[in-house]
Amino acid sequence: MKLSVVIPIYNEQATLGEILERVLSTSFEKEVLLVDDGSGDDSRKIMARYEDAHPGIVRCFYHRQNKGKGAALATAFQEVQGDLVLVQDADLEYNPEDYGILIAPIVEGHADVVYGSRFLGRTQRVHFRLHTMANKFLTAWSNLFTGYSLTDMETCYKVIPAPIARALKLSSPRFTIEPEMTAAFSRQGLRIVEVPIQYNNRGYEDGKKVGWKDGFQALFAIVRFRFARD
Repeated sequence: MKLSVVIPIYNEQATLGEILERVLSTSFEKEVLLVDDGSGDDSRKIMARYEDAHPGIVRCFYHRQNKGKGAALATAFQEVQGDLVLVQDADLEYNPEDYGILIAPIVEGHADVVYGSRFLGRTQRVHFRLHTMANKFLTAWSNLFTGYSLTDMETCYKVIPAPIARALKLSSPRFTIEPEMTAAFSRQGLRIVEVPIQYNNRGYEDGKKVGWKDGFQALFAIVRFRFARD
């Protein structure tokens, strides 16, 4: 199977080169789709350099203005050419060494979609307590409306068959994209399997962008997307 690694980017010049090296060093047949979401730093220059160095493998797309992670994913999902879509953040919190673990349940026929859970035992660095509590609460709230029994709905690492990803009608521009996708999978009756992943949490001083306002928005988005139509 060919893997389409989708990376939304917003002012990630400090880590972008390193994460691309890690992604490109994985042994899977792959393409890497980079979506710059209106960065004001040198992220675009780094993207262009990797696209030139890896023609046909690294493909770049650009938003003139910052729209949010959800908008970046929506752009990329319509351009994927692989069999499986894997969402990768541009920072160093998530480790591409986990790709084999992430795709295995789909390859083996045990899952329709795979989530990489930060709370199943392979964490490298302790989570911030407040973030952990917020994530667990939002996940439990999502489970109540979707019928799933997830431990980490808000995780970045999601693996989705390309036809399903392309068919998603995503409307969330920012971080409510996570509950929106989860609700969409639930409405379609898709099986989600979670696998343990490595996680190296970063703080706001390192460029972390999600905040408490995003948490409140996700809370209401979970209810709204429960009753959305595909």
